[in-house]
Order: sequence, then C-alpha cells, then structure tokens
Amino acid sequence: MPGKLVECITNYSEARRPEVVAEIVQSIAAVNGIQILNTQSDLDHNRTVITFVGEPAAVEEAAFASIAKAAEKIDLDHHTGEHPRIGATDVVPFVPIRDVTMQECVEMARRVGKRVGDELQIPVYLYEEAATSPERVNLENIRRGEYEVLKEEITLENRKPDFGPARIGPAGATVIGARQPLIAYNVYLNTTDVSIAQKVARAIRFSSGGLRYVKGMGILVDGLAQVSMNLTNFHKTPVARVVETVRREAARYGVLVHHSELVGMIPQEALTDAAVWYLQLDQFENNQILEQQLAAEPAESLQPVADSFQDDLASAKPAPGGGSAAAYTAANAAALVAMVTRLTTGKKKYVDVQDLMWSIMERAEALRKELNNAVIEDAVSFDSLMLAMKLPKDTDEQIANRQSALTAATLQASRVPLKVAGKAVEVMELAAQVIEKGNLNAISDGGSAAAHAQAALVSAGLNVQINLMGMQDNPEARNLLAELKTIEKKAAVLQEQVRKTLIQRGGFDL
Repeated sequence: MPGKLVECITNYSEARRPEVVAEIVQSIAAVNGIQILNTQSDLDHNRTVITFVGEPAAVEEAAFASIAKAAEKIDLDHHTGEHPRIGATDVVPFVPIRDVTMQECVEMARRVGKRVGDELQIPVYLYEEAATSPERVNLENIRRGEYEVLKEEITLENRKPDFGPARIGPAGATVIGARQPLIAYNVYLNTTDVSIAQKVARAIRFSSGGLRYVKGMGILVDGLAQVSMNLTNFHKTPVARVVETVRREAARYGVLVHHSELVGMIPQEALTDAAVWYLQLDQFENNQILEQQLAAEPAESLQPVADSFQDDLASAKPAPGGGSAAAYTAANAAALVAMVTRLTTGKKKYVDVQDLMWSIMERAEALRKELNNAVIEDAVSFDSLMLAMKLPKDTDEQIANRQSALTAATLQASRVPLKVAGKAVEVMELAAQVIEKGNLNAISDGGSAAAHAQAALVSAGLNVQINLMGMQDNPEARNLLAELKTIEKKAAVLQEQVRKTLIQRGGFDL
C-alpha cells in the first residue's frame, strides 16, 4: 500500500446480528484503496471493532459510508450491551501511520464530522487531538451517561455537538477524532465478583489516580470479572507495567489473572517491549529479532517465502476458503491484463490502440482492487454465518431469530462470490480485448488472464451454489442462482472467443 497511510478503528454498537455487521464491513470494503485489517465482535459488549487502513481520501470515504450504514441498521432504543456507547457508530479515530501528520488526521476528523452532521443529521463530537475544548479530549467525558442521558442533555450548552443538530435520534451521536495508536486490552480475573474488577480498574486508570495513559473499567464478561482497558500511549505506559499493576492490585483481594485478550490490533513494538521487560533483556536491540534482520536483507539474497494467503488457505481454518481463493485468482487475472496493456502502450506498432489500452488498464486496476477487497469480504461473510449459527435456540423466539439471521447471513455469503463471478467475467472481457489487440509478444499472458478469470468464475459459482443449497423456496436465492446462470452463459461465449483468437492470432494448438 504505497503513499500516505492512515488507520481507522471504528466502533459500532452491534455484534449480535451478524448480517448487520457484514453489511457494515461491506460498506467499508467497497471503497477502493481500503484494506480491512481486523474485524472483532463481542456479544457481551454487543460491539464490533473494525480496523482498516488506506490513503486519507479513501479512509474518509469508508468511514463515512460505514457511519451511514450503521445509522440505517442500528437503533439504540433497542440496544443493550456491557460497553458504554452513545451512537450506532460510537467512535471513529484516525491514526497517522505513514507520511501523515497528526494535523492531517485532525483535519480528516473535522471534514468527516461536518459531513456526518450535515448529510446524516447525526450529532458529532470531536475528541483527543481533534477536540475543540479540553473537556472533550477524553472519550469518557463525552460519553458520560451514555445514549440514554445524552438524549436528555444534548441541548445543554456544555453538551451541544461540534457538528450536526443538537437533537438525537435512534442512531445516537458519533465521536470522531485523531489520536496515537491505542491498544484495547482486557484482563480477566478468576472471580465472578465484578466489584473486584471495578476496584482494580479504579486503581489503574489515570482519571482516578492510576497510570498516566490508561483508561479502564470493571465489568462481568462470560462469567468472569474483566478489567477492560484502553492504553493510549504504550511508549510512556508500557503494556507490561499495566498488566503487572493489575496483577498486584488483584492480589490484594486474593484474586489472580485468569487470561487476557486484545481487541483489534497492537503495534509490534508494544509486544517487543513487553517481551524485553519480562525476559529482563537489558542489552536487547531490535536488530536481534530474526525477522527484522531478514526484512533488512536485499530481496535478491532471500529465498522465496510462502504466500501468507496461501498459508491461510492451507490451514485447518474454514475461512478463507474457495470464495476468497476465487477473488484472489480473479485479481491475479486482472493484474495480468494490466501487464499486457503496459507492454502495449508506448509501442509504435500499437499506436492505434493506445487509448483503448489505457482505458483497459485503468479498469483492470480498479477490478484488481475490488477483487482483493472481496478476498476479505468473502471470509468476513463466512465468519458472519458462523456467528449466526452460534446464536441461542432455547426458545421459539430465539429459534425464529436465529433462523432469520441464518437466512440473511447465508444470502450475504452468497452475494459476495456472485459479485466475484460477475467481476471475473468482466476481467475475461478485458482479456479478450488485449488478446485481440494487445502486444502479440504478450498474447500468452492475455490467455493466462482469461484462464485465471474462468477458473475464478467456476470457483465462485461453486460457492454460490453450495451456500444456497436447500434454499430453492427463497425468492432471493432463486434470483441469485438465475443471475449466476446468466453470468456463466456470458463466460462461455467469451471463452470460445478467446480460444479462437489465440488460435488465429497466436497460432496456439487449442
């Protein structure tokens, strides 16, 4: 991902309806240039955190699109969960990663905040580095009393939003800002007594006299007392210091640390610092890490390494699977098409097709980005289906809700590979054009592009069919299957066209 890079870690007040989470994820993934790094849903908190990166303009667009989708799907009047919240999209921080200043992230927060307020009529509060007053630097100050209290107090002078109306609807309000990388870290104690977690949280959080860059609260999750924390500057308050302070405070009440968990992403440096502290490696230097040294070696001196996506495919995990592989293969096909156009443009022999090649190149690159996004989309949609399967089924109402969620998640899990199938055929169309008019020396690469696109179509189609198996009575399922048949017929015509052109123009024996 070249150029400027901004990270966004959006928090949504929804986890128990996987089909809604999937739609929010899709709204982000649909933005060109966005890479989703992590999606994590917590059923007890009823909260989902999505981490994505991209260039500033793309990140702004993805953040706005997700806020709009969450406002459409989430009604806080019917929301419950352990985690404090004031909005359907609760928090949207922008974090500078590469070649981006904090000031630029502040400006991003202000632009997105104004757009959300103006276009969606959602109240927006700016926080952290983007805060318009010292009282709004800390998120907990803005979120005081949560959605229910904010509804009553939003017209008060000190609670009026920075952007948008001073009134609140079922989507609540949204907090947008700019900050340094944050680590969301939870420690579970081996007790059911939540009051102990609350006492520990009070002892470690800065607002009540604890560690400078720690925010914390005590809650009950999965039958265990949890100290839920945000570490806002791991350079100045390291993770190891935090967990040891939690351990010491818990011991005062005869309680031990049961386990801990991360929510979202963590910088490698934070983990390295923790390892150095616990192992007492006083003379440690970062270049002693094997992977760091390998990364620093010239590329030509390295042996080929396994593709991480292939490693994921080869693992025992059910996702990513065939649908993601189809999208990945179609993206490779689009890349091959782009290569042929680049080998054609600038050549005197092909001057008559320059404009066509440029046009094909632009579309092939756009398709490549879309298909790479679909690699993640397909895995996410499958994960959402798995979440739906885990919903309770102890009562008739729960059974009905679970079945509804399963149907919605299954249809979504079918739409993604169907979309991939359609894009694969579009790649085939582009491949047919470069085979016919592109650089003759690269005609085999055009043929390879068509073959990859055909393979992607077959793979995507298999995923559509198996997902919809047994759903013939569902009208949308029938429509999806009918659309797949139409795509496959179009592909068959293109495949024959490609075969004839390769024989006539390239002299291949096919």
